[in-house]
This record gives sequence, C-alpha cells and structure tokens, in this order.
Amino acid sequence: MNQATIFGDIHGNIAALEAVFDDMAERGVDQNLYCLGDLVGYGTSPNEVTEFVRSREIPTIMGNYDQGVGNNSNDCGCAYETEDEQQLGEQSIRWTNEQITEENREFLQGLESEIRLQLGDLQVLLVHGSPRKINEYLYEDRPDASFERLLDNAETDVLVCGHTHLPYHKVLPSGRHVINAGSVGKPKDNDNRACYVVLSADGEKLDSEFIRVSYDIERAATGIETTAMPDEFAEMLREGTG
Repeated sequence: MNQATIFGDIHGNIAALEAVFDDMAERGVDQNLYCLGDLVGYGTSPNEVTEFVRSREIPTIMGNYDQGVGNNSNDCGCAYETEDEQQLGEQSIRWTNEQITEENREFLQGLESEIRLQLGDLQVLLVHGSPRKINEYLYEDRPDASFERLLDNAETDVLVCGHTHLPYHKVLPSGRHVINAGSVGKPKDNDNRACYVVLSADGEKLDSEFIRVSYDIERAATGIETTAMPDEFAEMLREGTG
C-alpha cells in the first residue's frame, strides 16, 4: 500500500463527517481509510457518527472519549485547564452516555488501541494520543529528542496521532515522521473547517496532504443549542477553537 487516508476526532459531528466523506469521494481518496477515534463527545450525533463508521467497517482506534462512553464512565480522560472547562466536559460525556445505544457502546468498548500498517517501505503506527497513553497530548513543539525516544520505543518510522485537534507534519532529525491528523468535527486551530490527511509513500519518501473541508456548521451548532449540551460547544465550532 502506498497511500492511506486518515481522519479522527469527529466528536459527534455528523455534518462534518458526511462532508469529509463526500470530499474524499470527489478526490478519489476514499480507499484505505483509517480512523483515529473519538467518534463521540461534544457533538449531538454520537449514534449517527458511530453507525456511519461501523457500517463501513473502517479500522478504528479507541479515543479517550470512546473509552469513557464505551465503559459508561463520566470520565473522558481529558486534561482541563479550568474548572469551567471541566464542568462543560462532564456535561458533555454525561449527555453522550444518556444518548448512546447499547449496541454502539459495545462497539466503542471493543475498538483497537493502535493500528500498524506499512506505506511504501515505511512502518506506520496509528494511535489516538500517543503510543504510551490514550490521552497523552503530542504537540508539535515537543522536543525532538522526546519524539525520537517515542518512535524508538514504538519501533516505527512514522507515528500518526490525533487528540490535540491541531494538524501538523514534523520531520525529525532521524528522518522519521510525526503527523497529527487534525480533527474532523472539533478543530482547535482557528480554522473551523473539518480536517483530514492523506499520506502517500514512495519507498522511504513520505508526503502528507492536509485537506480542509467546509461543511454546514450551523447544522451542527444549532443541533447543540437545541439540546441540553452546553451552548459553548456551538460557538467553538463556529470559531474553530475546539
């Protein structure tokens, strides 16, 4: 395999997910699909998103929100910076737990912790947070030496993660790669469009294309505002601030 399309952090946003899949089909990159998890949380379509991915049998990693809801827990494993953020997050997972069907909960509970694949001559490891922990944040400004140790321990040439909702492709001094796929349903980089990434390999050469997709944000935002989910999440979607 020389190409893979990777997406994740959908967070119950079916409008964004449908737009992304339409875009993939138009570009002809709707084969060899992989999902980095966090299907649920924050958005108001957790069942629709889960069933969308389930029905297509897309290889999918368990995100921290998937883990929390799969286990019917009110702990999403998120790192909150303020008490207000924590309260909003707790409302989100509590609401999602009340809405999710038992069939979809069972699906979330059974997701993989990681996926390994080969692109060209490169070994690729897909995770949600990091190879060490489902909810570890791997930001782009992490020291190179720390990334190098992570890839050494994971025994991979390419590490692809999500969780931060901030897309990047970092080439390490060793020539290895760390890629964050961004977020389909809850971008945090001040660009409110959905994001996914297409990886293409030619031998040991790796290229990434981050694709941004406009979608009906008002459909997702008003969906939040008409439920008991906090209205703050609607404004975050509109502004692209997560």
